[in-house]
Amino acid sequence: MVNPGGSGQAAPVGAGSMPWKRCAGCGGKIADRFLLYAMDSYWHSRCLKCSCCQAQLGEIGTSCYTKSGMILCRNDYIRLFGNSGACSACGQSIPASELVMRAQGNVYHLKCFTCSTCRNRLVPGDRFHYINGSLFCEHDRPTALINGHLSSLQTNPLLPDQKVC
Repeated sequence: MVNPGGSGQAAPVGAGSMPWKRCAGCGGKIADRFLLYAMDSYWHSRCLKCSCCQAQLGEIGTSCYTKSGMILCRNDYIRLFGNSGACSACGQSIPASELVMRAQGNVYHLKCFTCSTCRNRLVPGDRFHYINGSLFCEHDRPTALINGHLSSLQTNPLLPDQKVC
């Protein structure tokens, strides 16, 4: 906030005729000299934190991200949801409320997370192989893999991307 006197100094919250604001994080009155406004709410500087790493968002930048009920710093948003909101298989956008599957930094719609050979959907608990950007179910892994000739194999248990902090 800027002091109405025009000095460019920040005015304390609640000074003069300005009403006290309540923090969306703790519910307390904000009597601090500065406050943050994010997601249509006011916050104490110490209360607006990343849901994953707990970094105070006012101290690490001027932006924050929200998805699936979480408030996130930029690094955790990218780590959890990828660089774009687009599915790596079909290229279409993924709505913020939709659960996703991830493999090697790629993000997929649940329906698009399928074996490259048989097209069967891979579900939580399935084992899969991610080779050169393609997904394979345990049954359809390439023959060379069975003989141990592919050194780039990464075998992963499959997990849905729900607040994996």
